[in-house]
Amino acid sequence: MKITKLLFAIAFFVVLVASAQEKAFTLEEIWKGAFSTEGLQSLHSMKSGKEYSVIERDAVSGAINIEVYNYESGEKTKTLVTSSSLGDLSTFQGYSFSKDENRILLSSQLEQIYRHSSRGIYHVYDVLSKGIFKVSDKKIQEPLLSPDGNKIAYVLDNNIYMLNFATGQEVQLTDDGKKNEIINGITDWVYEEEFAFVRAFDWSADSKKIAFLRFDEREVPEFSMDVYGKDLYPKQEVFKYPKAGEKNAKVSLYVADITEMTLDEIKLGDYKDFYIPRIKWTASPDVLSVQVLNRHQNSLDLIFVDAKTKTPTVVLNEKDNAYIDITDNLTFLDDNSFIWTSEKDGFNHIYHYTTTGELINQITKGAWEITNYYGYDKKNKKIYYQSVENGSINRDIYSITLDGKDKKRLSNKEGINDADFSADFSFYINYFSNSTTPYEYTLNKGNTGVIVREIKNNKGLLEKLKQYNVRPKEFSTIEINGETLNTWMIKPKDFDSAKKYPLLMFQYSGPGSQMVKNSWHSANDYWYMMLAQQGYIVVCVDGKGTGLKGAKFKKATQNDLGNLEVQDQVAAAKHFGALEYIDASRIGIWGWSYGGFMSSNCLFKAPDVFKMAIAVAPVTNWRFYDTVYTERYLMTPQENTKGYDDNSPINFVNGLKGKFLLIHGSADDNVHVQNTMQLVEALIQANKDFDWAIYPDKNHGIYGGNTRLHLYNKMTNFITNNL
Repeated sequence: MKITKLLFAIAFFVVLVASAQEKAFTLEEIWKGAFSTEGLQSLHSMKSGKEYSVIERDAVSGAINIEVYNYESGEKTKTLVTSSSLGDLSTFQGYSFSKDENRILLSSQLEQIYRHSSRGIYHVYDVLSKGIFKVSDKKIQEPLLSPDGNKIAYVLDNNIYMLNFATGQEVQLTDDGKKNEIINGITDWVYEEEFAFVRAFDWSADSKKIAFLRFDEREVPEFSMDVYGKDLYPKQEVFKYPKAGEKNAKVSLYVADITEMTLDEIKLGDYKDFYIPRIKWTASPDVLSVQVLNRHQNSLDLIFVDAKTKTPTVVLNEKDNAYIDITDNLTFLDDNSFIWTSEKDGFNHIYHYTTTGELINQITKGAWEITNYYGYDKKNKKIYYQSVENGSINRDIYSITLDGKDKKRLSNKEGINDADFSADFSFYINYFSNSTTPYEYTLNKGNTGVIVREIKNNKGLLEKLKQYNVRPKEFSTIEINGETLNTWMIKPKDFDSAKKYPLLMFQYSGPGSQMVKNSWHSANDYWYMMLAQQGYIVVCVDGKGTGLKGAKFKKATQNDLGNLEVQDQVAAAKHFGALEYIDASRIGIWGWSYGGFMSSNCLFKAPDVFKMAIAVAPVTNWRFYDTVYTERYLMTPQENTKGYDDNSPINFVNGLKGKFLLIHGSADDNVHVQNTMQLVEALIQANKDFDWAIYPDKNHGIYGGNTRLHLYNKMTNFITNNL
């Protein structure tokens, strides 16, 4: 009797353990943050190089603090700012230091505008006196402390202002700013989205001059979208959006001399229809660097402007048969020689030039890509960078001397390694993850990469995930259309090669992108594991046109977006469909944005290969998308009509046989819902049955409240009902 009870207890325990290990992922958990990772918020390396600051919330009082820690010991050295002693400012969301770190700019009440832009209330905190004052009662944009810490410049209502702390004098540097007409000191919509910057002004090193861009967008066509809200009548959002082939804003360059109180336009030369994607003062307070890019984006001039004589000099020109990527890697050394990155030898590498633009040497070389440039340590004459030398799905951290010698691999774990260096490069915080390891943060020595101490890990999440049916990504490569393509696959736990499984393919496929990489799980990855629990195999393939395998591979799709990429996904589907354990009659594909453009084309152009597709916020005709992105890869519709028409899903709706789900946010300022509406009309006129959903007042990310949960429930149900 006792033995029977003991055996029953053991059996019951085994069942409990087994069931605990079989716990299924749910969409509620995924989209309510149950599997989120811990990180470091707003880390800043103090100028000494020995300490760093972060934002933390006090667990007892709830106060928001800027805490300072010693790099080497990890001990907290001081609380620099606490919201509990800031008077009317009860909380703040971000901070930045003046160069001498005696003043701190605190942001609060931030209000998002577009992807990168926001406006908010800003205060300046004086570290020595512990005094604080508000910069403006109004919400302002992109405030920037001068290098000497005694002034601040910012943008309000499309005009630039400068406030002098010592005199209390506020000066309005421009007065012609007007919504949808003239913008001073911040970028227009298309620059923000495609050149990825908002602040279009910069202080000179001596704090005496401000260079800024002015955008005249009066001739740019307007786009409008209804914002429904909850009022009786919807509101209309109207903004300037240059679609492919249409007029861009006219951009011009100005320099304001704060001491002399003068404002001068800088004439850069005989350029027509051009972009200025970057301005930056050099190490010399009288020399401004300006990058000028032609509309086709295949010729870039680096110009040095003498601020005294207003004379521009082209010091470097880059040309490419396809296009040139814009980066923030330009670094000026004390002698005004500069570091530059370029793909001119077929792979992205680091170069060193004299102040007059003569090549000193190519610092890095090889059939691999530089993926991040961290900076230059002038004391030891070393450059720090990240690259894919250890395989294109991995990232490692390296150092190399300015003359291209003594290269060292500083990271040693296979996966994605990223770095945040101290101001003097003596230490760096290594951010590491791979497909089986959530984010680990360690302090490492800058010269050797040796780990000094662990700062934070996510072992608690790993313990939690032991209860779940976690499915690994199996990385591999496949030979498709003459190329070796990176892939991952997620299989059900009880995978049996003798069985037939339905296949869901995910891809993005946009130029220079990468979806197959050895990193920790995204929210989508948990969704794929959930689908695997339900008996699906999920696959991702990075086809031609994606990044980090050299310029030739990345730029193979030039002037023909959606052709070779679709061919690769179709060929990959056939490859997987030929495997003994894949049911070739049950292959689906999905994607978001460029991925939605792709999944639509795959379903319409290869109806006998794909049973279903989901397209979220897709471009359906590149004529509807912006000038900078679209023309970079396709030129204008007037120059390349075939490139636009041959790959527009709208033109291939007659091919639809399978099941199609189309989703968009009605307030998508990026890929306008017009794309979906035009495709819907084409499908209706072709008398094609399909499903679709519009998310009211949601932008390109389609989120907020329960929106993501609802979206993924809808997509999950569509997959289970149709694949």
